[in-house]
Amino acid sequence: MTIETIPARLFETAKQRGSAPAYHVKVGGQWRPTSWQTYADEVKAAGKSLMALGLAPGGSVSILGFNRPEWVIMDVAAMAVGGTATGVYTTCSPEEVQYIVDHAESMVALVENQNQWKKIRAQRDRLPRLQVVVAMKGAGIEGEGVLSWEDFMSRGSGVSDADFFARLHALDPAGLATLIYTSGTTGPPKGVMLTHDNLYWTATALNDFLGADPDDKLLSYLPLSHIAEQNLSIHGPVVTGASIYYAESLDKIAENLKEVQPTLIFGVPRIWEKFHSGVSEKLLAATGFKKSLVDWVRRVCARKAELENRGAKMGLALALQYRFANRLVLSKLKPAIGLGQARICISGAAPIAKEVLEFFATLDIVVREVYGQSEDTGPTTINVPGNTRLGSVGARIPGIEVKIAEDGEIMVRGRNVFAGYYKDPQATSEALTDGWLHSGDLGEFDANGFLNITGRKKDIIITAGGKNIAPKNIEAALKNSRLIAEAVVIGDRRKFLTALIALDPDVTAVFLREKGVQDGVPFHEHDAIRKEIQAVVDEVNSHLAQVETVKKFTILSRTLTIEHGELTPTLKVKRKMVNQNFAQQIEAMYQGG
Repeated sequence: MTIETIPARLFETAKQRGSAPAYHVKVGGQWRPTSWQTYADEVKAAGKSLMALGLAPGGSVSILGFNRPEWVIMDVAAMAVGGTATGVYTTCSPEEVQYIVDHAESMVALVENQNQWKKIRAQRDRLPRLQVVVAMKGAGIEGEGVLSWEDFMSRGSGVSDADFFARLHALDPAGLATLIYTSGTTGPPKGVMLTHDNLYWTATALNDFLGADPDDKLLSYLPLSHIAEQNLSIHGPVVTGASIYYAESLDKIAENLKEVQPTLIFGVPRIWEKFHSGVSEKLLAATGFKKSLVDWVRRVCARKAELENRGAKMGLALALQYRFANRLVLSKLKPAIGLGQARICISGAAPIAKEVLEFFATLDIVVREVYGQSEDTGPTTINVPGNTRLGSVGARIPGIEVKIAEDGEIMVRGRNVFAGYYKDPQATSEALTDGWLHSGDLGEFDANGFLNITGRKKDIIITAGGKNIAPKNIEAALKNSRLIAEAVVIGDRRKFLTALIALDPDVTAVFLREKGVQDGVPFHEHDAIRKEIQAVVDEVNSHLAQVETVKKFTILSRTLTIEHGELTPTLKVKRKMVNQNFAQQIEAMYQGG
């Protein structure tokens, strides 16, 4: 039998890897492993239970919860029996949950805890197709139509293994496997239809390109509703046999990283920026001999990274210097932040400043950017060991075609490109032309085939003078300041550009202590902070054309948040909501201007 789906590959991997650990969960202070064979048995039991509950091929299951084995088991089980799995972000409101669960026509919903159950319960009258709610372990949820995880897993006892495997073997690679709902930066979320072939081909191609292997271990912590995390926590490990550790919670990611020491780690830019802020603060505190040592180590690592990123080897002298640098500093520093065994570090889902990447490279941590979107199952281009250019999003993955349209839009074609938007033929026709995906992003290739993102079509600012300006690079430059958590450039149909600045409260507090200032004045009103931000803006402006310069800025009284609707669950800025929530501050910058 040809293995062409993730569920089928799971059972093949279970045969090959048997007792090897597939995933780990922390229980009683210890990481407890579960074998590949047990994992496959759990998926089979869950699949049989879904069949017993009446889930027909083409039926849908929704999942609301943080990363846990039950999440993945339900996801793979739904696909295995011909159904469709749909992840829902835990940060979604009850109304957003209702929209997605109803739009996906889900018959079963899996919920993590009381908080997620309350969202379903509040909207139950508006979910006519939802028949069963399954609670993850320890949720303590009761109610009509609610099953505990244990009760759910036992429901399929009357379904034969033969009937389960008949469903599994009948899967069509071109059939719908999962729905990934977009974050909704420009309106209601759309259901991205990904096929079994999309998932399997992408996982295989990405693993081959990265050189992933069964000895890899990964920490699962980003939302599983996102295709990038599904590739890393579900599809990729199923193909390679690598091992997953499920983070205890978002609050314990730093602790879990130190315990697990993953070999492959993916983070959105904000994660790497927080790392950057924390480590740079400690390095800045070094003085005397320690500072000189750290500076030397960083110079050695920068030279090493520059060579290795273009596929060259270190000479004997540099190799000896690196050996000493590793022994004296790196062997202590990297494990202290959980990256002691990291082979591949990846950043994606949003732009990251080149300066942040260069900082990590000086610590022997090369963070490689990947570019893609849900509509092409995650990756399009990626930087890989031996072929990396910091500041670019890498070269195209073999088997994927990428071209730049006349207007600068990035176009993608390949087996990773989605089947369309669920129940939205108009949006599908706008996104796909002769198999080519209109990414909505603007970019250009350099002479060596590295893709550089220059902006997003919908984000282009057209000033009152008719000038087209992409805010991405301006915002990224502003965010190079350790004080700035987010920067949003404003100026559409305006005479000049302005910026909303959200501070990093932790770094700002440290900055003021360094200045010897402890007067109780709120950060955003402090003269010392305003002077520092003005200096940052002036420096950025000095590298820009006159029309691109930021003439005025406002320091916000709080950070941008998911709760206020200004960030997506993957921490992308929702410009429409930022403009709406801070309309008064924006207008104030243009009064009399």
